[in-house]
Amino acid sequence: MAMMRVRVPATMANIGPGFDCMGMALNLYNELEVEELESGLIIENIGRDAKGLPTDETHLVVRSMQRVFDAVGRKPGGIHLRVTTAIPVSRGLGSSAACIVGGLVAANELIKGNLNRQELLELAVELEGHPDNVAPALLGGIVVSAGEAGDTSYIRFPVPAELQTLTAIPNIELSTSAARQALPKEVSYADAVHNVGRAALLVAALMQENYTVVEKALDDRLHQPYRSRLLPSLDHIYQQSRKKGLKALIISGAGPTLAYLLMPQTRGGQQVFLDLLAETSEEWEVLTLSGDNEGAVCLR
Repeated sequence: MAMMRVRVPATMANIGPGFDCMGMALNLYNELEVEELESGLIIENIGRDAKGLPTDETHLVVRSMQRVFDAVGRKPGGIHLRVTTAIPVSRGLGSSAACIVGGLVAANELIKGNLNRQELLELAVELEGHPDNVAPALLGGIVVSAGEAGDTSYIRFPVPAELQTLTAIPNIELSTSAARQALPKEVSYADAVHNVGRAALLVAALMQENYTVVEKALDDRLHQPYRSRLLPSLDHIYQQSRKKGLKALIISGAGPTLAYLLMPQTRGGQQVFLDLLAETSEEWEVLTLSGDNEGAVCLR
C-alpha cells in the first residue's frame, strides 16, 4: 500500500472569553505519513520539537490510531508512521489535538473504517477531554462547541478572510495541566455573567464580521487574568497591553503563546505589541497566521 498523508492545522482555543467552548484553526500544520506494514511499528519524528517525541506505541498519534482500530474492530498488521511537526509542543497551539485528530483520521482512512466526522469528533473529545481544540483541528474554521464525550454539539463557521493573528511563540513551554492548576476553584457570579455575555457577543460578531464589536467582546475574566501570572513576561505584557488599549491581545489556548488579532480596526496596534514583546527577557518567534477552513485532510 502506498504511503498516505494527513495534514492537521494548529488551533487557538478560547479566543478570549470562550473558555473551553471556542476554537479557531490556523494555517500552521503537522503532517502524518502512514503506510501499512505486514508487522511491526516504525515511527519517524521530524521537524519542530520532534526530538522529544516517543518512537513507540506511547506516541499520541499511535494511541489515537489504536482507538479507531478498537472502535471498528479491525487493524493493520503493522504501521510505518512519519510525523512532521510544525506546531510547537506545550505552547497553546493545539499540538496534542493535532496528534489526536491526525491519528484518528489517518487510521480511519488506512483501514477504511467509514467513521463519519461526528464519530471521529466524539473519539477526539474522549481522548482530549474537551472539544475546544480538537473540533477546529478536525473541522477547520471557528467552532463553538458544548457537551461531553459521546454527546458533543457544535456550530462551525469559516474564519473571515480579513481576520489574521500576529502570533508570538516564546522559547519556553507551559504544560496544560499547570495552566489548569492556576485557575480558581470558584469565580464570582459577576465574572461568570461577564464572560457569558462577551462569549455570546463574540460569536455573533465573528459570524457577522463586525470587527468593532469583536474587539470589545474579547475581554475575559475566567482564565487569562490567572494564567498570565504564571510567567513574569506574560504578566508584564498582559498588564501593559490593557493600559495601552490593546483589546485584541489574547492568550492562545492555555498559553504561553500570545495572539494579537489583526482586523481592520486593530492593525495599527501591532507595533505596540511587538514593542511589548521586546521588553521581556524571552525570545519570541512571531508569525502572521491566517485561518484554516479545511481542517484535517488526506493528501494523496
